[in-house]
Amino acid sequence: MNKELRSNLVIGILLILLGGWFLATQIFPDLRDIIDIEMSWPLIVIGVGVFLLALGLIIRAPDMAVPACIVGGIGGILYWQNATGNWDSWSFAWALIPGFVGVGIILARMLGDNAPNAYREGLRLILISLVLFVAFFLFLGENGMFKEYWPILVILLGIWIFVRALLRRK
Repeated sequence: MNKELRSNLVIGILLILLGGWFLATQIFPDLRDIIDIEMSWPLIVIGVGVFLLALGLIIRAPDMAVPACIVGGIGGILYWQNATGNWDSWSFAWALIPGFVGVGIILARMLGDNAPNAYREGLRLILISLVLFVAFFLFLGENGMFKEYWPILVILLGIWIFVRALLRRK
C-alpha cells in the first residue's frame, strides 16, 4: 500500500469518526454533557494532537505523527491528572514522553515514511520510557515504596549490561 493510499484511508476514518460524533450529538443531545469543558479541558490538547496528525496526513507529511503523538500523549496525561486531581504524578509521568515519540515514529512508518529501523527505534523508545516511568514511580510515587530497595535496580542494570556484553561478543 503506497503512502497516498494509507493517508487517504486514515483521513477517511477520521472524518467518519468526527461526522459520527456530530451526528450522535444531534440525535442524542445528552451526549454533549459527556464533554464538560471545565473538567475536560485537556481534551483540547488531545484535539490539537489529532489536528497535527490530520494536518500531516493532508499535506502528506507522515513525520507529523511524532509531534502529534507527543501533544496527544501529554493531553492524555493532563486529562488523567485533571480527572483524579493527582497533579503530583507529573514527577514521574513526564517519563512517558519518550514513549510518545516512539509511538509517533512507528505511526509515521506505518503512514508511509520509509525510515529504516523505524519499528525497532520506536519500540526501543517505548521500552526506555516504560522503564523510566516505573523507576520514577517507584521512587517518587505517592508512597515512594522503592526508596529503600534502589540498589536492586543497580544490580539488575549491571546484570543486563553484563549479559548484553556476553551476547554481543558471540
